[in-house]
Amino acid sequence: MVLAATPGTDGDPVAARLAAGWAAALHGSSYAAMNLAPLSGFLLHLAQRVAHEVRTGARDRAALRAIGRELVEAHFTGPATLDAVLDVLRRELGPTADTPERVGHALWVQATLAAGYHDAMLDRVREEQERITASALGARVAAERARWASEARFAAVFASAPVGIGVAHVDGTVVEVNDALCRMFGLRRGEFLGRTMYDFVDPDREPEHVALLARMVAGGIDHVRVPKTYVRATGEAFHTELALSLVREPDGAPRFLLAMVVDLSERHALEDRLRHEAEHDPLTGLPNRTVFYRRLEAALAAGTPPVGLCFLDLDGFKGVNDTLGHTVGDELLRTVAGRLGTELGAAGHLVARLGGDEFVVLVADAGQGLVAVAEQAVALIRRPVRIDGRDLRISTSVGVVGSGDPGAPHTAAGLMKAADTTLRRAKEEGRDRHARFDPELHRTHIERSTRSARMAGALDRGEFELLYQPLVRLSDRRMTGVEALLRWRCDGRLLGPDEFVPLAEESGLIVPLGRWVLEHACRQASAWRSRSGPALLLSVNLAARQVLEPGLVEDVARILDETGWPAEALQLELTETDAMATSGEPLEVLRALARLGVRIAIDDFGTGYSNLAYLRDLPVHVLKLAGPFVSGREGSPGVGGDEVDAAVLAHVVRLAHTLGLAVIAEHVETAEQEERLRVLGCDAGQGWLFGHPVPADAITERLAGG
Repeated sequence: MVLAATPGTDGDPVAARLAAGWAAALHGSSYAAMNLAPLSGFLLHLAQRVAHEVRTGARDRAALRAIGRELVEAHFTGPATLDAVLDVLRRELGPTADTPERVGHALWVQATLAAGYHDAMLDRVREEQERITASALGARVAAERARWASEARFAAVFASAPVGIGVAHVDGTVVEVNDALCRMFGLRRGEFLGRTMYDFVDPDREPEHVALLARMVAGGIDHVRVPKTYVRATGEAFHTELALSLVREPDGAPRFLLAMVVDLSERHALEDRLRHEAEHDPLTGLPNRTVFYRRLEAALAAGTPPVGLCFLDLDGFKGVNDTLGHTVGDELLRTVAGRLGTELGAAGHLVARLGGDEFVVLVADAGQGLVAVAEQAVALIRRPVRIDGRDLRISTSVGVVGSGDPGAPHTAAGLMKAADTTLRRAKEEGRDRHARFDPELHRTHIERSTRSARMAGALDRGEFELLYQPLVRLSDRRMTGVEALLRWRCDGRLLGPDEFVPLAEESGLIVPLGRWVLEHACRQASAWRSRSGPALLLSVNLAARQVLEPGLVEDVARILDETGWPAEALQLELTETDAMATSGEPLEVLRALARLGVRIAIDDFGTGYSNLAYLRDLPVHVLKLAGPFVSGREGSPGVGGDEVDAAVLAHVVRLAHTLGLAVIAEHVETAEQEERLRVLGCDAGQGWLFGHPVPADAITERLAGG
């Protein structure tokens, strides 16, 4: 074999360690006649190719199988060679396998290399078989002339072959076996001789093998290769590949049967181990997501009975990891998994770990106490866990759904989504409990999730638009300003802020969205001003998330400069709850905006629990009274017909004026409400009585009409 020159290993520590480990493990332990120096060079060449696969994750099956084949071609075929190669691989790749994906890839590398090695060994065995068969046939022909002239050489090959070999008469009687076959079966040579090959075939379970033997004895076929399971003398089953050849007389008549048996137990054990690791969570030993979904899909395909899911998430588990460390967290997960697997698994339920602190229980028959299973799971996890001398207490929230529940999805993914949304509701309702599936709440959640996903590109797609609602001075009903109101045209509907602003705040889109609103509203207001003379007051809503965003003041100043809109004609509205929560840096942001000349308004005033004295410390110019003050709360007619509401409102207006604040009343819908507000001293009003939110063109027409 010619060894190609190999480059240095600078910068490739994995290859260097693999080569060194293999050299140390294989030198003097296999049949390869190679000194240490050329051995290291050869193994380095292979190690660099393995390291390349590990780095790139390319999954080049042919390249890895070729490495196993090259080991065999270099005569590394000792009984412990493959074990040594895989042990070094496991040791060196273990530290790099720090994620489930990398663990799976490392296992795949080992299995693929091992498969290449085994296939090469089988090819060598077949070559030996052909040589032995040819030798046997040649010996038989020569026997008529010289009676087994090459018997000594055949005996040497027969005795030293690493695979099991047996020779039988054409009637199946075993006449010779080698040591490898004896070790494989756990029998002495004498226990083989005299038995027939049919003794090692079960006619009830393996009728096809009996038929093959019969065809071979009859001379119908010369070679056959089949997988075969045998039983050792100890009663242990083992897997093999059996190759049978027919040795004929010079005249072509069947004479001997030659059997070659390759023990595949190690390969099967490796495959079983890889399969188990691929289907089980390495931390807890529970079945993983793959197994769970396979079982769930099979149960749903069967149709009956309806299956049930209990989706569990530990409450506050992140706090355990953060305060006590991941070692304690892992031990807690193992304990929880053990309890669930033992108690619920004993009842026939499948318990799987999906990842993190999420577990799921598959109940094969949802009609048999699905809620009871959820309650049992909650109780099991509620029990204290003792770790490192301390008792830890933790709880779980469980989402419960059955495939037969009204409105429940019919697919595995859909059912899991339903369980997940139900789990979130259990957490919202207080944790340490279970919640049953609610189709209406699930539908709402799905719509919200779909809307949230669509929102990510809505701004770029131009789906947002601005409407404007007039602000009217109550003393003379003159329009003195407009409020810019954002709408989202989604799936043919025009959505109001209540339907999408919370999603924008959760995703962080509210910051660029708020910047877009301010820029477009200021640009539109400047266009009105250029046509109509005096500037209107432009009011724009400001989210708390925007106040927390660095650079807000700079953004406002830039937009005002670029659009030419005067700062004193811009009013930024912050809800009462958000305004009263400002302190520290956010409060300084509001003060900086006020120093620019921008007016600050508190929107929906009266919906929170404000400390009115705190208004003196805020850079506020305007109070916008919440709608219920005007239109009335449930059971109250509002300012137009309730004297208590009117008295409260009058007090608020007087207090605001005392603090130097203007007052704007929202939701003004009737002339009676307008008149009462004017009498009470409100400065301006906003509502359907003065105009609905309309596109910019409608405001342009209104301005043009005076």
